[in-house]
Amino acid sequence: MTASVQDSRLKRRFQLWDANGDGTIDRTDYETEARRLLQNFGEQEGSPKGRRLFTAYLSMWDKLAEMTGVGPYGAVTEEQFMQAADSEVVRGGDAGFDRSLRPTIEAIVDLCDTDGDGEVNPQEFQRWLKAVGVDAKQADTTFERIDNDGSGRLTVEELVTAVRDYHQGKNDIPLLGR
Repeated sequence: MTASVQDSRLKRRFQLWDANGDGTIDRTDYETEARRLLQNFGEQEGSPKGRRLFTAYLSMWDKLAEMTGVGPYGAVTEEQFMQAADSEVVRGGDAGFDRSLRPTIEAIVDLCDTDGDGEVNPQEFQRWLKAVGVDAKQADTTFERIDNDGSGRLTVEELVTAVRDYHQGKNDIPLLGR
């Protein structure tokens, strides 16, 4: 896929994080997405899963704030976000992606894993994607495409690979909604 596909996906990611639509993203935008996920799973912020998710989201924000030089309570423009994401997630390859996003995906899997088996089943996955604005039918198709081993469950590795490859432009599996 071309750089324009990657840019388009990163811009979409920026737009989704810009919860208040002010053209910048800041710490509160990351908190808003974490809260939306927690709410969709009926999990409290103070629970172990809630704290892990918040910690992961805020660590992701802190890394972005550091990379862009805005500080922990500053605001990142789309241009700054695009440059940082390109550097870390696209050109940084697997290692950059793992530094920036793997902990958040792991925390989301922990939240989604309501039956405690360490993996995400189709219903859990559907709830996750619903929280980010992907419709149920699309979530089912997406699940099937990510389930590489046909087990009917998604591992952390399958999800990390799918999200990384999506943002790096290596697949067209729809993972962003709204």
